[in-house]
Amino acid sequence: MTTFAIALTPGEPAGIGPDLCLRLLQAPRDDAVVLIADPALLQARARDLGLSFSYREWPGQHDAADGVYVLPIAADQLVKPGSLDSRNARYVVQTLNRAIEGCLRGEFAALVTGPVHKGVLNDAGIPFTGHTEFIGERCGVEPVMMLACPGLRVALATTHLPLADVPRQITPARLHAVVTILHRELKSKFRIADPRISVCGLNPHAGESGHLGREEIDVIAPVIDAFVRAGMKLRGPLPADTAFIPEQLDATDAVLAMYHDQGLPVLKHHDFKHAVNVTLGLPFVRTSVDHGTALELAGTGRGDSTSLFAALALARELAG
Repeated sequence: MTTFAIALTPGEPAGIGPDLCLRLLQAPRDDAVVLIADPALLQARARDLGLSFSYREWPGQHDAADGVYVLPIAADQLVKPGSLDSRNARYVVQTLNRAIEGCLRGEFAALVTGPVHKGVLNDAGIPFTGHTEFIGERCGVEPVMMLACPGLRVALATTHLPLADVPRQITPARLHAVVTILHRELKSKFRIADPRISVCGLNPHAGESGHLGREEIDVIAPVIDAFVRAGMKLRGPLPADTAFIPEQLDATDAVLAMYHDQGLPVLKHHDFKHAVNVTLGLPFVRTSVDHGTALELAGTGRGDSTSLFAALALARELAG
């Protein structure tokens, strides 16, 4: 019997998530992966892909052997691959809530999420800016978003915000909280004894000594200096256009970018297929694929499951 189970939510039902989940059934596992999904949806998608589909219903943590299970939650509407339907938004949220509840009570050791479509959730009247914020709110914490791939980790000081809103969100309190969580979890989860963190500036050339903005002088540098005085290995604020060159990355374990598109395009260019989204600061491990719903690929068999398998592997590693 297994005592290690990972919850997996497929995400947007019309997208690539169900296709990727079905790939798990093609190989043996030495843990339990629990698909929180509609079995009828998975059965229909398996037919689209020309796959056989049979499943075991999740019996609970202490009664399960290793393998892939389904914890059934019914979709509200029939799903057509590639065709969004806001009437299924409630189903997406239900799968997430069930997974979060299971993680909080110890039923699951970790959570892996497939890609959701934020627009269709908001169209249904469900405020949703991203998995990171949604899960953090359910857990009562302010989490930190980090993407990781072989050779590079990038954390974000702000996540899913309009660019015009970013500067006023770069505050000493936020940066202090983000660095604290990042440093702590690089040690505890990634087992880095003395983490080295490179901190990007907000403005071009890190503000050019105040000529291109004062956020580096007034906010970012004082926070870095305080952590350095406390004995942490932080560098910056660094110009973002050179923070990711090999010589800089050789001296760091993680880069802290100030906003989403400052850091993530670099990481995804570096290794898109193996990149994994990791939410730091939660009371459990959560990882995710780093790509979107790929509606045009749903039901075609052309989806790439590399990121999902990387997310599962990292979830297992971080959960110990």
